[in-house]
Amino acid sequence: MVYINNVTAQVERDKALHFVGGTLYGLVGAGIAKQISKDDRYWTFAGAVGGSFLVGLAKESIDKKQYDGWDNDDLLATVLGGMSVGFTVDIFTNKKRKKKVSDYSSTASVPVLLKETTTNSLASQIDGMPTFNMLSVPSSLME
Repeated sequence: MVYINNVTAQVERDKALHFVGGTLYGLVGAGIAKQISKDDRYWTFAGAVGGSFLVGLAKESIDKKQYDGWDNDDLLATVLGGMSVGFTVDIFTNKKRKKKVSDYSSTASVPVLLKETTTNSLASQIDGMPTFNMLSVPSSLME
C-alpha cells in the first residue's frame, strides 16, 4: 500500500516539474517573440506556448529514446506551463491599460476644473489628479 502512494506522489511531482519547466522556457520564448515582434501581444503569447511546446517535445523525444516511453500528459503539463506564463506576461504588459492610466495624469484641463469648482478641497491641492466627480463630468464641460 505504501508503494502505491509513493508512485502516485512521484507522478504528481513529475507533472509539477514539467509545468515549471514549461513556465521557464515559455518565459524565454515570450521574451524572444516580444522582442522580435516589437511588443505584439499575440506573437508574445505564441512565443510562450511555442517555446514550452518545443522544449516539451524535445524532452519527450529524449524519454522515448532512453526509456522507451512517451507521455502526452507530461507534454500537456509543459505546454500548460507555457500558456500560464503567456497569460501572465499579457496581463502585466497590456498597453491599453497603461495608456488609460497615463491619460488621466497628463490632462491639461484637470487643474483648471479643480480650481474653478472648489478651492478648499483636498483635490484642488493635488495637481493633475482627477476626482470621481471630475471623471463623471462630460468632456464638453471640461473645456
